[in-house]
Amino acid sequence: MDPTTQAFLAALIGAVVAGGAVLAWHVSDRQQHLQPVPDEPAIPAAVATVLSVLRSSAVVVDDSDVVLKASAPAYAMGLVRGSTLVTPELAALVSEVRRDGQIRETELVMPRDQAPDRHVTVRVAPLGSRLVLALVEDRTRERRVEAVRRDFVANVSHELKTPVGAIRLLADAVWEAAEDPEAVRRFSERMVLEGERLTVLVQQVIELSRLQGDERLESPLPMSLDDVVSLSVDTSAIDAAAKGISVVTGGERGLKVLGNEEQVTMAVANLVANAVRYSDPDSTVLVTTRVEDAFVAVSVVDQGIGIPSVEIDRIFERFYRVDPARHRSTGGTGLGLSIVKHVAATHGGDVSVWSVEGQGSTFTLTLPRAEARGPHGEARPAPADQTLDDPGPTQEESP
Repeated sequence: MDPTTQAFLAALIGAVVAGGAVLAWHVSDRQQHLQPVPDEPAIPAAVATVLSVLRSSAVVVDDSDVVLKASAPAYAMGLVRGSTLVTPELAALVSEVRRDGQIRETELVMPRDQAPDRHVTVRVAPLGSRLVLALVEDRTRERRVEAVRRDFVANVSHELKTPVGAIRLLADAVWEAAEDPEAVRRFSERMVLEGERLTVLVQQVIELSRLQGDERLESPLPMSLDDVVSLSVDTSAIDAAAKGISVVTGGERGLKVLGNEEQVTMAVANLVANAVRYSDPDSTVLVTTRVEDAFVAVSVVDQGIGIPSVEIDRIFERFYRVDPARHRSTGGTGLGLSIVKHVAATHGGDVSVWSVEGQGSTFTLTLPRAEARGPHGEARPAPADQTLDDPGPTQEESP
């Protein structure tokens, strides 16, 4: 190879080496000036799987307070909107846990528009080095049940104290009036009345305790509604006769309903007893039955004092009375309608009321209709064409 070629090759190799060095320098300089891209915090697959099956509302927040994952109940409860925690108390708790890494648990009250406040328990814990997990459990129903139980115990104690105290005072009066037969007779009659009232109250408390779970009946049986209505009317016959009240039955005959006959009779009897108790003397109480698709409705219409519209939503509460000033004379305990409501719930039915103050009320108990059986045991709809001439007003009509 001649010297000229060697010189050319050497120059070419030098140029390539120099170009490669320059290119390497540029690449190195560019990499040094590029900002590092932080890794996005990822939720471990196992954690995501666990969160998806939890009954609690779950929220995972990163170190920028961005919600990375939230369960459907969390959105339904209004804890999260988009990717932001909208509950200030929860956001503050998350910040505290992120700051010191300590698990925190507390109870919060979340106000709601046009609804009772929501009571929740919150447990917040660190999830790795950059994530925070919040578990929220709705305890509103439990708090409400606890409040109802406290009120129930307080009301029962108060209601029991009244007749027991009256019996004690009357017993002392009988003792002091031992030489006065007329006074002894008068006080003894009062003792009998207070004793009967105490018996009714205790019995209703027992029945209400049995029904308060509102659990559906496991084995409902068909029963004759005619027998239920007849027995319920007979239960109030003496009280009705004492006030000159006529209890009239009407509607469709031969209907059957599914359920517990003792409980259904108790519910209808309570409705009839209430109608008689709060109706004026020499008036009429009407008990009618009719078919409503797959249900049977029993309506009890009275001509009593009626219910103010502002109180209709409360009449099924335990111990609630529309006219507290009259309950001593009428003997009501305030538990009858609550028992009716629970019987309806356990039977998969409903109870409703139509009322105008000063004109009377119509209470309607709706229960599942039983199917009649054919000659070979096949199921067929119960006949609905056996009606009386006057079925009486429906719930929507004025009594």
